[in-house]
Amino acid sequence: MQEAEIGWIAAIIIGGLAGWLAEMFMKSGTGILMNIVLGIVGAALANWLLGLLGIALGGWIGYLVAGFIGACIIIALWRAIRGRL
Repeated sequence: MQEAEIGWIAAIIIGGLAGWLAEMFMKSGTGILMNIVLGIVGAALANWLLGLLGIALGGWIGYLVAGFIGACIIIALWRAIRGRL
C-alpha cells in the first residue's frame, strides 16, 4: 500500500496552522510567513526526532501535531540562544 503524501499547498496551510498554534502556545509574536516556516521546518524536525525514537506520525493530523511540536522546539531553542528562556 502506498503512503499518501501531502501536497505543497496543503503543507503551507497545515504548516501555517501548526506555526500559529505554536505561536499562541509559546506566546511569541511571529507573523504569518514565520508561522508557515516554523510549521513546515518544525514538522521536518519533529518527524526526524520522533523517527529516532521509532514513532511515525502520518496523515494530515500527524503533520499538524509534528509541526506544532517542532515549532515549539524551534521557538524554545531560539529563546534559549537569545537568553530569554
